[in-house]
Amino acid sequence: MSNKTRTLNELRQLKTYGYTPSAESSQSTEALIARHKTKLSSEPRSKKSKYNRRRAIDCTLIGRSKNNPGYCKYMITIAELDGTIHKQPAYGKDMQGALSRLINRERSLVLESNIGAGTMFLMWMVFMGVPAIYMNHYNSPVYILYGFLCIGLVIGVVSWWNTYVNRGR
Repeated sequence: MSNKTRTLNELRQLKTYGYTPSAESSQSTEALIARHKTKLSSEPRSKKSKYNRRRAIDCTLIGRSKNNPGYCKYMITIAELDGTIHKQPAYGKDMQGALSRLINRERSLVLESNIGAGTMFLMWMVFMGVPAIYMNHYNSPVYILYGFLCIGLVIGVVSWWNTYVNRGR
């Protein structure tokens, strides 16, 4: 490729970082989605596909977050295994951070759907019941403090995780 056909931005990237954009970067999002769909449909179903995971096939910067300075909003196009494609927003300081937040949010939703009120009640019973048994055995009320500290630690970790996943919204 000669220097005359490159854009000014590509020349800056090449000079600064030694980066040469691929041919895919010049294609539109629709062309990338169409090419991904043809790859999925052209493969025989009996043949084991190398695409055994969901793929992020496009990620575009939408703009800066209004509530949290330093964070940006990205729109991520995700290709599912069955061939469906959907877009999902993600927030982060950079694209890698936004993708990791999106993955963490999806993992959190799976975890939230699997953990019910019964699990939380069972955790409360263990964290408060075991120290109460030790308090009766050793005749020392300091073990109740351990139970409250465990409950406080669980609440702190859950609130920290929620703040981390939802930062930038």
